[in-house]
Amino acid sequence: MKTITAGELAALVHGELVSGASETPVSILCVDSNQAVEGSVFLALRGGHKYIDDALDHGACGCVFSQPPQTLRNGKYYIRVANTDVAYKDIAAWHRSHFDIPVIQVTGSVGKTTTKDMIGSVLSARFETLRTEKNYNNEIGTPKTLMRLEKKHEAAVIETGMDGEGQIRYLGEMVKPSVAVITNIGDMHIERLGSRENILKAKCEIFENLAPDGFAVLNGDDELLNTVMVPQRVIRVGKGENCDVRFSDIVDKGKDGIICTVVTSRARYEMEIPTPGVYMAYPAAMAAAIGEQLGMTAEEIVRGAADYEPTDSRMLVHELENDRRLLDDCYNAGPQSMRAALDVLVGLGERTVAMLGDMAELGDLTEKAHREVGEHAKKLGVDCVITVGAKAKGIAAAYGHGAMSFDSVEDALDTVKKEFAPGTALLVKASHSMNFERIIKELIK
Repeated sequence: MKTITAGELAALVHGELVSGASETPVSILCVDSNQAVEGSVFLALRGGHKYIDDALDHGACGCVFSQPPQTLRNGKYYIRVANTDVAYKDIAAWHRSHFDIPVIQVTGSVGKTTTKDMIGSVLSARFETLRTEKNYNNEIGTPKTLMRLEKKHEAAVIETGMDGEGQIRYLGEMVKPSVAVITNIGDMHIERLGSRENILKAKCEIFENLAPDGFAVLNGDDELLNTVMVPQRVIRVGKGENCDVRFSDIVDKGKDGIICTVVTSRARYEMEIPTPGVYMAYPAAMAAAIGEQLGMTAEEIVRGAADYEPTDSRMLVHELENDRRLLDDCYNAGPQSMRAALDVLVGLGERTVAMLGDMAELGDLTEKAHREVGEHAKKLGVDCVITVGAKAKGIAAAYGHGAMSFDSVEDALDTVKKEFAPGTALLVKASHSMNFERIIKELIK
């Protein structure tokens, strides 16, 4: 980060320099005491206050805190703030302001990480592109990503998630996007927000910090998103005739991915995406639209999409011995993504098994949503359904004969291993709170 003084840092984070020299230079921020180096400043986040002395021992010349340490060391500076999370935001926003590059902020109910990774892959065919790692998309992950911006970067793709109203606004205040992307409006978080209309309202906070000369990329097949009107230019992407960028002619290659045609007002792209799922046409088309607006050639856009790699536990296909395929999509789950994952599963093997867990934060839709997933699995002809959790019992009940329900991952594990016979394709998917990654590790072992 750009060098400033301790006094300037205190002003930046709306804090008070309670001890130490205000002229001390600061150019390195760390939030992990083990990564503190000579001349750095340690920002004590949440449970990090107990590591202040450890950071100073590692060479940090000062710290930012909200809970006062027991002793103040001579030769070190101490900045007190009301909330260190907010201080992190202030520093990240200041750091981001020094970069005049395209910054794409991505949100939506389903597919945020996939879309972020696809846009990042496409842009990387021309630009040195920073992107959010894994799913670091909250009040801590977003500033952490922005602080990784360096002079070498020519573009950035920042994923932002939310738990409720106000969060997208909060994150956008530091991201300051030049491009705003909303993948869709689904049922995730409906328990907290009450309705899809309220979810739309919360997601649309992304536009409050969109640059006046920026543009938005929206799912044009989403009924609620089609009601959105903003002063900036809007590019709608999808299959419908109302869309500015349309995709068609999808060829489903099963485990090898898909091929689709993307058409804009300027060009036609024949895109090959190496990840299964026909829904991958949406992030590919959104990435093509953004790449085109940023001056990329058709060859660069197509090459970038072909280089796409998914983040862990998002539609990853593990090829195992004895012709077994493990579809790892266990990071999170909602009604829309659960059905999409089942669609992918049936194209991966002659015998299919779905291990499904609870979907969280659905409120009054919980019973209906789980039942519809079970009905969808039955309609597709999934050979065996195994569920874990109280809510997921609704999936098993709707699927009917052949479904098995368990209360915990441990209880289900032996059955899953038995059903994962040679020639079987197995889907593992649930909300993140179910910790289904344990199953993936066991099955890969």
